[in-house]
Amino acid sequence: MTASDESDRAFMQVALEEARTAFDRGEVPVGAVLVVDGAVVARAGNRTITNCDPTAHAEIVALREAAKVTRNYRLLGGTLYVTIEPCVMCAGAMIQARVDRLVYGADDPKGGAVRSCFSIFEHPQINHRVEVAHGLLADDAAALLKSFFAQRR
Repeated sequence: MTASDESDRAFMQVALEEARTAFDRGEVPVGAVLVVDGAVVARAGNRTITNCDPTAHAEIVALREAAKVTRNYRLLGGTLYVTIEPCVMCAGAMIQARVDRLVYGADDPKGGAVRSCFSIFEHPQINHRVEVAHGLLADDAAALLKSFFAQRR
């Protein structure tokens, strides 16, 4: 395992912690962490129910916080770690923020916008490319989601 693999794994563990916290709040357990130059700039879990805001996905909350912390809406050099494949809204926000890289865990066959349902980042007219790595700790992320939805049925 390389140093970058180890750091990716460590940051995804932080995203999973955020997902577990969201789970405990009664939110769909998705976590996100924005890292720039090896340091966590922002971390968040889903807050759609808590904030009564359909846009308060973990990715959006983390991007908003990172923009405030860096005092720049462009998050150049940033890597976003997310427990599940982002939706169209979140993928679009990453393009607007100019995030360099996305690392996510489990695919989302019902709404994933990176490779499962759509391939937003690959559209030829998009003017910013996001490097993507998928499947990191996917089993852990998927198990958390399954547990959450099993409790609600």
